[in-house]
Amino acid sequence: MIKWLTCVVAVMCLALFTGCATVVSPAHGWVYTDVQWGGNPTGNTGSSKVGRSKATSYLGAIAIGDASVQAAAQSAGITKIHHVDYYSKHILIVGWLECVVYGE
Repeated sequence: MIKWLTCVVAVMCLALFTGCATVVSPAHGWVYTDVQWGGNPTGNTGSSKVGRSKATSYLGAIAIGDASVQAAAQSAGITKIHHVDYYSKHILIVGWLECVVYGE
């Protein structure tokens, strides 16, 4: 009985720890996630420039980076945003979020 209970607790802890590195995403896999979403078109036409910004999460305990729309636009010198896409990837204990801004 003790061995069975230990195994159940270990699996539950593993499930909790793997979920800690998640990034915001419309769909999330328990072990692996690779999702793209976004769009958000504005009235601005054209998108010859592309800017990117990124953030990374480790075990949900440490998160580093700036994945904001503003940081992505500034990285490419975009002043008129056409649309924004987001990408998220998550593998067990590490998660990444990337913001991609298109515009002029």
